[in-house]
Amino acid sequence: MAETNNAYTEDSIRSLDWREHIRLRPGMYIGKLGDGSSQDDGIYILVKEIIDNSIDEYVMGNGKTIEIKISEHKVQVRDYGRGIPLGKVIDCVSKINTGGKYDSKAFQKSVGLNGVGTKATNALASYFRVQSVREGQMKVAEFERGELVQDHPVTETNQRNGTLITFVPDDTIFKNYRFIPEYLENQMWNYVYLNAGLTVNFNGQKFYSENGLKDLLSRKGDPESLRYPIIHLKGQDIEIALTHGDEYGEEYYSFVNGQYTTQGGTHLAAFREAIARTVKEFFKKDYEASDVRASIIGAISLRVQEPVFESQTKTKLGSILMGPDSPTVRGYINDFVKEHLDNYLHKNPAVADAMKRRIEQSERERKDMAGIKKLANQRAKKANLHNRKLRDCRIHFTDEQNEKHLLSTLFITEGDSASGSITKSRNVESEAVFSLRGKPLNCYGLKKKVVYENEEFNLLQHALNIEEGLEDLRYNRVVIATDADVDGMHIRLLLLTFFLQFFPDLVKNGHLFILETPLFRVRNKKETIYCYNEEEKQAAMKKLGKNPEITRFKGLGEISPDEFGKFIGDNIRLEPVILHADTSIPKTLSYYMGKNTPERQQFIIQNLKVEKDIVADVEEEIYA
Repeated sequence: MAETNNAYTEDSIRSLDWREHIRLRPGMYIGKLGDGSSQDDGIYILVKEIIDNSIDEYVMGNGKTIEIKISEHKVQVRDYGRGIPLGKVIDCVSKINTGGKYDSKAFQKSVGLNGVGTKATNALASYFRVQSVREGQMKVAEFERGELVQDHPVTETNQRNGTLITFVPDDTIFKNYRFIPEYLENQMWNYVYLNAGLTVNFNGQKFYSENGLKDLLSRKGDPESLRYPIIHLKGQDIEIALTHGDEYGEEYYSFVNGQYTTQGGTHLAAFREAIARTVKEFFKKDYEASDVRASIIGAISLRVQEPVFESQTKTKLGSILMGPDSPTVRGYINDFVKEHLDNYLHKNPAVADAMKRRIEQSERERKDMAGIKKLANQRAKKANLHNRKLRDCRIHFTDEQNEKHLLSTLFITEGDSASGSITKSRNVESEAVFSLRGKPLNCYGLKKKVVYENEEFNLLQHALNIEEGLEDLRYNRVVIATDADVDGMHIRLLLLTFFLQFFPDLVKNGHLFILETPLFRVRNKKETIYCYNEEEKQAAMKKLGKNPEITRFKGLGEISPDEFGKFIGDNIRLEPVILHADTSIPKTLSYYMGKNTPERQQFIIQNLKVEKDIVADVEEEIYA
């Protein structure tokens, strides 16, 4: 038998140390890397892993304040807990399977158990510093990319007990990353909602909550659209809050041991089932579960002894018991909701009546569009067999066993040339393209029936698979990719109206983005620079020197497929569509998409610039 060059021998086997393994396969530990444009990107997981340790200290009764500072690239987290035992400081941040959480008496219901989180942050940081203070003594150690570079001796100090972690995410792994303040603020609010009495000082702002999940729903829901006061129920290891609003879809926030389970899991499924079952039994009517849950806003927080998550990032809870010799999560939640929600509705007949009216309104709306829905779905089924509008990819958001499922993306674009460029340059594994044939319908003020009556909207809904909610959403990122001209902006606005009006939970859960593409190409014979705004163009012209060639891209179709690949690959620039907590969707849509309102006319008049003003601004920038 002939000898082969790729012989499989003992020399082929090599072991990676913990640091190398995390850096080689970061997705196993922190999900997708990303650049910070998504709330589940790796840089936010790094922050969370450090704060989680401080939260666990607070839950154990140690330290009521956590101080957090996050600048453009540096993160600092200071708690006033017990501090890491000084002799174990280095081990705790650099040895896998080292930590206090193996002793279940010390940490009964913590999030992290395997001691990976802090080590992952250390390995994926270009600089990492840990400082622990215990009883007048302080120990400091410094690392670079997980390697110990400075082991400081123990010194005397008058600082308060606790731990201070400082780190800088490694920009060779997290390329072009930036922290988005709204995402960080949401993280901080979630921590205080789940830990009533805790104070988080974040970048000079104080975060504090007295009423837990009730405060969360008060902040998230538009007060004017709530049909009845928030129902807030608490048990020993469970807390729930719920109400109904006026928006389409269902909106939930679910947590396990203080961890925001963005992808839900058994606890959320049980919560949804228990609400529908309890409400039907209370009213003694066989309502459709979808009518009970339509327009609901709910939150659930659970504390269990040994949570089993479906990934290291802990965004989805698996099937588990509440604790040794305890009922399943499903049974526990169902029993709690059945008893306490039923009692609440009996004691508050006005709330029960308002809930009933909302459910029956949903029932009427569903029956009203049953006929058109059936016909539209038949048409969509035929179209899906040969859907020219959708050029699909291989990996979808629902393929949870595939570590790349978080990268699944749908680009919504307009026109054959733009669609062609993206289709030819996309990554067929994880990027799909949906082509619009022109400007979509302005659906402001229309009923949801239009989603089925309008073929394009119906096919888009089916491509995303969001007809029944977000549980089976096929793409993690839904990206509006239109030209950066007036027509492109108008199409963008019409699509935003469609999603905000009929699928607001898609936006609120951080799945909708705007694709940023370069406006200019500046080049000479040696170098090409793509610029996304006038400032970048001026800097590129300065860098390249005399008479560079400048191209102004008027539309996506003008960018060749070869070039386009550079803007939707590793260096993709996405602007997330973020709804601020105090944003009222009906008011926002009315302002931008309603008939010419006096407020909008006044805004245009006050902010309109004539051509000479714009020229003066540009000249000022050039000669400044």
